[in-house]
Amino acid sequence: MNSMIIPVRARTALVIITMIAGIVACRHDALEDLVPSSAPGSVNVDPSTVPYATLSEYGLFQGALASLDPHPEVLPYDVITPLFSDYAKKARFVWMPSGSRASYAGDHEVLAFPERSVLIKTFYYDHVQPGDGRKILETRLLIRANGEWVSATYVWNAEQTEAYLDMTGSNVPITWMDEQDQMRNVTYRIPAGAECFTCHKQSGVTIPIGPKPRNLDRVFNYGEGDVGQLEKWVQHGYLEPGYPASIDRVTAWDDESEDLSDRVRSYLDMNCAHCHGEQRHCDYRPMRFAWELTADPVNLGLCVEPDEQILPFDAYIVSAGNVDKSMMHYRISSTEVSERMPLLGRTLVHQEAVDMIADWILQLSPPCN
Repeated sequence: MNSMIIPVRARTALVIITMIAGIVACRHDALEDLVPSSAPGSVNVDPSTVPYATLSEYGLFQGALASLDPHPEVLPYDVITPLFSDYAKKARFVWMPSGSRASYAGDHEVLAFPERSVLIKTFYYDHVQPGDGRKILETRLLIRANGEWVSATYVWNAEQTEAYLDMTGSNVPITWMDEQDQMRNVTYRIPAGAECFTCHKQSGVTIPIGPKPRNLDRVFNYGEGDVGQLEKWVQHGYLEPGYPASIDRVTAWDDESEDLSDRVRSYLDMNCAHCHGEQRHCDYRPMRFAWELTADPVNLGLCVEPDEQILPFDAYIVSAGNVDKSMMHYRISSTEVSERMPLLGRTLVHQEAVDMIADWILQLSPPCN
């Protein structure tokens, strides 16, 4: 659908408004809790021609593209526990065509999205050196087109004015100041199409990972205080009402007030279950890390011998009370491509999660042997 023609005076006013919005947006250190503002124009998603060559062609954002100011029909959201991506921050949005909405399919199932839906996730770092500014690296789209999910990765230019379709994969060196005021370095990996498919496949077809009720059942600030996300989706016309009042939701992995075991289960669900599941990339391994399956610790690998011993001594996937003989801890602590877990999506060690999992292993009993 083509954008409507705007009179000259209206265009001038719109430019002034969006410039002000862009200046305000740059004063914030994070892109979370973005709220759409009023703007003319239409979101453009044609299943017969997507993916487009540039991100701006979709009309998902208004004003300066890098402000990530969503079109009024585009809804920001977040998940309870996110995927670790080398400490990159993420801004998530969803769009659905007018008159259509997603439906509940189960606490642990991806919502049933209508045709032409778009899931949007942008990866960025704050306090990037030199300059101490924000750098947006990529925006990934999952588009529901002709009954299937189409993935598209858009790589941002150096000027931060446009993002271009690029499914070949690339590496971007980044130096940034982290939240503890420590200088960090990473060679950030923008995945190729085959890498995206590795994690987003089930039974040979592309699927989303995050938008399940168990991950979405949280509050989000839409500009007027915290609101339940699922409730907001219903109000916005994006979700059919009638979903269960009580959902078996995951735990925020970094919330130390929550049960340690549940925090570990939640972290492994988001970071590992997309490969370690039925008809997934690593379904030949014995672990099953989905949240609803790990109440049984055997599915976490507790006292389960690995099918591939890479340590110089006998070990278990999780050895109760013994971090050094736990293959899980070894793999999440490694950056070697042949040994690390997850294989894709990270090159750095997520030290905070490694420490949490070590604490969990140490409190498990009795010993495996």
